[in-house]
Amino acid sequence: MLRDAQCIFCRIVAVELPAAVVYEDDVVVAFLDINPLADGHLLIVPREHLAQLTELSADKCGRLFSCVPKLGRALLNVTGAAGFNVLVNSGQVAGQVVPHVHLHLIPRVAADDLGYRWHAKHYAPNRAPELAGAFQQALARF
Repeated sequence: MLRDAQCIFCRIVAVELPAAVVYEDDVVVAFLDINPLADGHLLIVPREHLAQLTELSADKCGRLFSCVPKLGRALLNVTGAAGFNVLVNSGQVAGQVVPHVHLHLIPRVAADDLGYRWHAKHYAPNRAPELAGAFQQALARF
C-alpha cells in the first residue's frame, strides 16, 4: 500500500497523529476535520496515499464513496443538520490543500452563511456537442 511519510493524512491513517476517528474499514478512514467549516465536518480518506481522485481505481473510488450514505445519516443524526455537502477538491487549483484524496462531508443548516459560488453560464452555439464528442473520444482511450 502506498504511503507518504510527510502526508498528514497518511500519518493519521498510520495512527502517528491523533484524530477523532468516527469510522474505518480496510480501505477508508473517516475523521473529524481539525479545521471544520461546521460542527461535525468529516473527512473521508483512502488508507492508500493517492494524491488526486483520478489516481483511484474504480473499485477504490467506489469503496471511498460507498460509506457516504451511512456516514451522512450519522452526520445528520449527530449534528441535527438539515442536509450536507459532499465536496471533493482534486488538484491544488481546485482548492485541494492536502495532496491525499479526501471527501468532505459538511453539515448544513439554514442561514449557516457557508454558501459557495455557483456562477452558471451558457454554452456558445455548437459548443456542447463539440465538447461531448471530445469527451467520448477521450473516454474511448481510458
